[in-house]
Formats: sequence, C-alpha cells, structure tokens
Amino acid sequence: MRRCICPGSFDPVTNGHLDVIERASSLFDEVVVAVLTNVSKRSLFDIDERMDMLRIVSAHLGNVRIESFAGLLVDFASRHGITAVVKGLRAVTDFDYELQMAQMNHRLSGLETLFVATNPDYSFLSSSLVKEVASYGGDVTGLVPDPVLHRLHQRLEQR
Repeated sequence: MRRCICPGSFDPVTNGHLDVIERASSLFDEVVVAVLTNVSKRSLFDIDERMDMLRIVSAHLGNVRIESFAGLLVDFASRHGITAVVKGLRAVTDFDYELQMAQMNHRLSGLETLFVATNPDYSFLSSSLVKEVASYGGDVTGLVPDPVLHRLHQRLEQR
C-alpha cells in the first residue's frame, strides 16, 4: 500500500490545502493529514477544531484520514509506517525552506518528500493571510471551504 503524509498546522484549512490533499489522494492509496500540535504557537482554532474541519472538508475522499502529532514529523511517519511526505509549494520562497526540511527529514530517517506545485488559483494563499484579512472584515469567500468560512466568522465574532 502506498501511503503518504500531508503535514501542517491547518489553522484554518484553506482551499489550497484541500487542493494538495485531493491531489495526493489521487496518487496514494492512503493519505494521512497530520495536524501539528505546537504549544508555542497561538492558534485561532484548537487541535480538535482543526481536525474536525479537516474531516468535514475531506469527507468525500475515502482514502484520507486525519491525525495529530507533536514533535518530529519523521518520528510520526516512522510510527505509522509512512515513507513519503507530500507538500504544496506556492513560490520559490516556499521551496527554499521546504527543501531544507526535506533534506533534513531524509537525513534523519530516509523519509522522501514530494513537492506539488500549488494550483495558480491558490498560489498567494496562506492560513495566516486568511485570518488577517478576515479579522479586518475582508471577504475570504472562496479561499476556504464553506464549513470553514462559517466557523472562521463565528470565531472572529467571539473576539
């Protein structure tokens, strides 16, 4: 069975993330979307909320499952018998950082990284940018899946 991991913080999941997950789903028998727990980073949504949103927006993909992890990605991958990572690249700046991560992961454990060029419709998109625009009342419709958009508006109204 060909398995891969798509890691990230997904705070919140965007249409760019979902595009990469869908494309990985068409290439692998199983895709594990691994949501990073990072206690030093202040998230808008807690880990359970992010995982729930990912489950909802990826429900149409029968070979995708959602997990969380803390620590090194290579350790998570090793525990789950996963030998490949799929990462989306938006721009050259992403490549510089992601290449270093890929090379370190390979050095540590032999974990392979496959880069997927982001759909041009989402090449500018990041969770941070979505949160910033939405926090100032900007319209992020079409940048995140509808169920995420609803939760994003609810969360920002609570603040």
